[in-house]
Amino acid sequence: MPFYEELTAATAADRAQLLAAPIIADCLQGRVTPESYLAFLGQAYHHVRHTTPLLMLLGGRLPERLGWLRKAVAEYIEEEIGHEEWILNDIVAAGGDAEAVRASRPELPAELMVAYAYDLVNRGNPAGFFGMVFVLEGTSVALALTAADRIQQALGLPNKAFSYLRSHGTLDQQHTQHLAALVNAMTPEDQAEVLRCARIFFRLYGDIFRALPAYREDARSGEVAACS
Repeated sequence: MPFYEELTAATAADRAQLLAAPIIADCLQGRVTPESYLAFLGQAYHHVRHTTPLLMLLGGRLPERLGWLRKAVAEYIEEEIGHEEWILNDIVAAGGDAEAVRASRPELPAELMVAYAYDLVNRGNPAGFFGMVFVLEGTSVALALTAADRIQQALGLPNKAFSYLRSHGTLDQQHTQHLAALVNAMTPEDQAEVLRCARIFFRLYGDIFRALPAYREDARSGEVAACS
């Protein structure tokens, strides 16, 4: 069995735990508030803006045994650069304050995930970074397009409020095939690190979703509200 298939099977429980986050279940049922969507975009901005710097750092930290990955990393950089600006544009289209998000600090779960990624590349085995890619892109493929449709139907927002979700849902379908080829070509030792880090990033990324405001209906007033 190719390693990518083993990786997918070995992390099935971790993936299920991420997808069990209340806000994801609510979103897929069309139960979403403007506040929760804007909160999601805000935290997405805070980790996506580090994608290009992390990839640039990764390219310089790859040991010689992984030097063959540099071309792929360069291609990732070209494709990912500037995507955080898409998120800010979506925030404006959804009625939020993009400049306030740009100037804000991330919530702790997003900050921890980004910090762990930097530490992994600087101090650990850089191959593990592809465990993060597996988690983020795999989650995007599984959720992004469906989530965008459900949110748009529930909130009545324009198409231009969903450029990040819809573009990544499509782009990451292509990326997963590329990622599979890369991890399948790694040594067993580096593959083991990809698996270890994927499990960690499923938890860290899931914590970002679990910290977002969830949907509820106030039983006393019947009014819809967002709660943490």
